[in-house]
This record gives sequence, structure tokens and C-alpha cells, in this order.
Amino acid sequence: MMNQTVMMEFLLVTFTESQMLLKLHAVLFSVIYLVAMLENLIIILLTILDKHLHTPMYFFLRHLSCLDLSLISATVPKSVLNTLTLIDSISFLGCVVQLFLVVLMAGSEIGILTAMSYDRYVAICRPLHYESVMNKGVCVQLMAVSWLNGVALGILYTAGTFSLNFCGSNKIHQFFCDVPALLKLSCSEEHATIKLSVAIGVCYAFSCLVCIVVSYVYIFSTVLKITAREKQSKAFSTCLPHLIVVSAFLLTGAVAYLKPATNEPSLLDLLVSVFYSVAPPTLNPLIYCLRNKDIKSALGKVLWNLRSSGVKER
Repeated sequence: MMNQTVMMEFLLVTFTESQMLLKLHAVLFSVIYLVAMLENLIIILLTILDKHLHTPMYFFLRHLSCLDLSLISATVPKSVLNTLTLIDSISFLGCVVQLFLVVLMAGSEIGILTAMSYDRYVAICRPLHYESVMNKGVCVQLMAVSWLNGVALGILYTAGTFSLNFCGSNKIHQFFCDVPALLKLSCSEEHATIKLSVAIGVCYAFSCLVCIVVSYVYIFSTVLKITAREKQSKAFSTCLPHLIVVSAFLLTGAVAYLKPATNEPSLLDLLVSVFYSVAPPTLNPLIYCLRNKDIKSALGKVLWNLRSSGVKER
């Protein structure tokens, strides 16, 4: 017989025992969080306020920013709070909610990245039909499917993980509640439910990857036929960042969820989790908007209007 206990709370990993390094970790994560918040909020506001950005591409980008904002908010603030208070615990219910939100946002983000690749395919390969194909109804449907897929995956993974029995140590070797880290604490011999959930998630991610790859095969074959170097450069500058984001996001997620489980905590696990939960919300706005003239123009207009209104008040 195996002794089993009802877990009332879990303990999240402490990055270091050094007080100075803990403070540095809190400052670093706080700065990253504030930067990500500012970047994504700017994109959300600009794509709402500027009528020139009311296009399918920026519609998807706005929702991607909403997801990124939610994803980083589900993990980083709790980690910073625990570091500052020197309390590593998270309640059982809090862990359930955190896991559900992380999987929901990650699953929805994969769907939106796929929708964005389809949008770029239509814009470059079928420009004359762009407005009719990527109409408002289609964009809303693609967005709804992405969110629903994320919710379904969130329910599957959360139900599958917390249907297991947990016994012994309650220390999660991760800075947030994630499936691979929680599975290491399980004393259940059968993991059929979670294995099914992971299989469904892999099929979903792989099907999205296939759609994205097919879209970009057509896109690059069309772009290479363009004789004007300027148009080629514009098309590549729009598509390559998207491809980099998708590749990094799916690769790190695959490493985290498909890597053989080990009982020993690994620095690689922590780094991988940072790459797919913290890096995308921070880097996506920079990757998509750093060379985007429309976003720069919209931001310039907003700043100019704020400056003008400030001068008038004086």
C-alpha cells in the first residue's frame, strides 16, 4: 500500500538561496513584465484607435497581444510575489487555475499564429481576392476557433493532470504550475488521461505547423517570382519574423512536453519554460512591430496628438 495525501498546496521552485540573487530575479522579472505589459497594451490601443490598422493582419495581432498579456500575467506576477515575500507556496486551486490559463493561452496562440500565416498567404498569393476572402466574418470565425481550441486543450490538460494522485513531495521544480513538472509528483501508475491529452495537443500543434509550412511554401515561391527587390524585401520582412516566432514557440513547447521525464530538476527545464511562457509576450511586439511602418506611423500620430494637447493646455 502506498501512503497518499491530499495536496492542499504546492511549493514552486526557488531559483537561488542567495538573497541578493533573489532580489535581482524579482527586479528582472518585474522589468520584463512591465515591458511586456507596455508593449502589448500599446499594440492593442493603436490597433483599436487608428482606423488605418483596422485590417485582418492587425486584428490578429491585437488578439495575439491580448493572449501574450494574459500568458505572462498568469505566471510572472506570482513568481515575483513569491520571491519578494520569500513564500514559495501556491494553493491547490491556484495551481489548477494557473495551469488551465497557461495551456489555454498557449493553445489559442498557436491557432492565432496559424490564422496569421493564412492571412499572409492570401495577401501575397491571392491579393486580388484578399478583401473577399479575409472578410470580417472569416476573421472572427478563425479567432473564435483559436480561442475554443485553447479552452478545450486547457480543460483536457487540467482535468487529465489533476485526476492523478499526488503523494510524497509537493515541490514543483518549476516557477509556475506546468504539466511536465506536476507529472513528476504523481504517484499514479496509469497516466492514460494525460497521455491522451498530450497526444491531442501534439496532433493539434502538428496540424497547425503543417498549415503554416504549406502557407509559407506558397508565400516564398510567390515572393521569389517578384522582380522588384523592394517588394521582395517588404514581403520577407513581414513573413520571416512570423516564421521565427512560430518556430521558437513550437520548438520550446515540444521540448518541454515531449522530453523524457527525469526525477532530477534540470536548468534546461527552467530555461525552456521561460522561452515559451515569458519570452514570446516580451519579444512578439518587437519582432512584429520594430520594422512595421504602419505601427510606427500610428504611434507617432498618438504621441504628436498628446504633445499638441499638452501644449494647448499650457
